[in-house]
Amino acid sequence: MPDIHPLAGIYTASLTPLKPDLSPDPEPVPRYLDFLAARGNHGALMLGTTGEGPSFSPAERGTIFRAAAEVRQQRPGFRLLAGTGTPSLGETIDLNKAAFESGFEAVVTLPPFYIRNAKEDGLFAWFDAVIRRSVPEGKYLLGYHIPGVAGIGFSLDLLAKLKDAHPHKFAGIKDSSHDKDFLRALGQRFGPDLLVLNGTDSYLSLGMDAHAGGAITAPANLISPDLRAVWDAYQNGTDPAEAQARVTQARETLEKYMPFPPMLKALAARLHGFPRWPVRPPLVEFDDELVEQAVEDLAAVSVTYKK
Repeated sequence: MPDIHPLAGIYTASLTPLKPDLSPDPEPVPRYLDFLAARGNHGALMLGTTGEGPSFSPAERGTIFRAAAEVRQQRPGFRLLAGTGTPSLGETIDLNKAAFESGFEAVVTLPPFYIRNAKEDGLFAWFDAVIRRSVPEGKYLLGYHIPGVAGIGFSLDLLAKLKDAHPHKFAGIKDSSHDKDFLRALGQRFGPDLLVLNGTDSYLSLGMDAHAGGAITAPANLISPDLRAVWDAYQNGTDPAEAQARVTQARETLEKYMPFPPMLKALAARLHGFPRWPVRPPLVEFDDELVEQAVEDLAAVSVTYKK
């Protein structure tokens, strides 16, 4: 097996349990993460897009971070990543510190998305300050590249500048651009020197062919066994095509039911017996009829996605 980054692997962009009053429910968090670990995940991203992260206050996020860390009692090797990044430099630094104080391995940090015409030098200065002031030795920051949502992303030159300035602490990027050309360009520019965790399940093999280190995805809440099968095939030198085909079919099926958080929460309840956790507005729930249609569509793809 080739040398790989300590964070390489398959991660679920975890759902966030909520109480009926829409406050975070920390009690089921470790149990849900244990479920994800049992299904082949190397770790989980807490409070990313799927986890509705920007909808929570810093204090609420801290509650979830501390609850997530309890999974280590059953799964000491399970890795924890925190979704962070706000337009506020100080708040982002504080969120990162809270995650690392809870024992997380890394943060996945959005750029300061309110200033959408920020110059590249300004973005570098912002991330440079965040890394210097909030990422301890032995821990990591990944940039969260999701320009379709954030309105701002990472150029190849910005990534190179950050990697040169922080060769260890700046691990790489979570690429949720859904852009095949950008994914290939990352591999061509950086090879294995920049950790790329792909956000599009159907591009996992494409990314791994281009030196990506794995994936962090929303559908992994349901389909992580097949994602792990693809990842393992690359480590073992075997053919990932069959598992990748199942992953692609499932991803394309779930894309009919966007946005992901309400449908994935409903399916986690329907297929795996978890409570049907609500979502915070402005997200809205899917009705039961649509959820049952999604169950049927997934079952038609593969029995892998049945309970």
